[in-house]
Amino acid sequence: MATAAAPQHTSVPGTRFFTIMAFVMSAIILAGFSLNLAMGRSTFAVPWQFHVHGLIFMSWIGLYLAQHVTINSGNIALHVRLGKLAYLWIPLMVAAGVTIIVTSARRNGGPFFFDMNEFFVSNLSLLLCFGGLAFWALKQRRYTGWHRRLMLCAMAILTGPGLGRLLPLPLMIPYSWTVTFLVTLIFPIIGMIADKRRDGVVHPAYKWGFGIYVGTFIASMLLAYSPIGYAVTEWLVAGTPGAERPMQAFLPPGFSM
Repeated sequence: MATAAAPQHTSVPGTRFFTIMAFVMSAIILAGFSLNLAMGRSTFAVPWQFHVHGLIFMSWIGLYLAQHVTINSGNIALHVRLGKLAYLWIPLMVAAGVTIIVTSARRNGGPFFFDMNEFFVSNLSLLLCFGGLAFWALKQRRYTGWHRRLMLCAMAILTGPGLGRLLPLPLMIPYSWTVTFLVTLIFPIIGMIADKRRDGVVHPAYKWGFGIYVGTFIASMLLAYSPIGYAVTEWLVAGTPGAERPMQAFLPPGFSM
């Protein structure tokens, strides 16, 4: 009876690669925010929305890593139980992300090295893309190949803010936003290369996840630089401190790296 009641541990093939990728992506995100804090580029003296956003997103990283550790160790029962939290956490992340994008745009127009319209429109679009891919991954949880690859593509989107804090983006104006996006593509590309080397073929989940991510970025940039994109951005920041900065990326007076 004791044996029957014990937790079931079953080895799941091929999890080591995805566990390593999960830790690498999470480490990059944490490194970016830690570096900014250490160099005095960011502070805890910010509105409450930033603290709530940080708590929710950092908790997601903990959940994401826990899911890979549990499945890598074969503890499927715990993996499934923890996975149910994602159904709550993903909508929370999208809501918190939308809130912080709007708050940042109105507070100071967003980071000065991004055009304000691309920061708002494209950033918002990619956040929704993350939510869509992550939920699709959850719906495919019975199909391991799809589930973990779609989730990797979704997580790659979240590496953008971390990478953006590690890259010298002020020196990349006016391409800072595009450069950040392109660097995040390295993670699904590594996944596709690993598939090709191991199986001789790239899993279709990567083709869909990668394609949706790239397609969303292209569509969001076209929208951001359309009359509608400019008009919505101007409407969003009208009457707030964000409206005082230029729409285009710029270097503040006296700025130095």
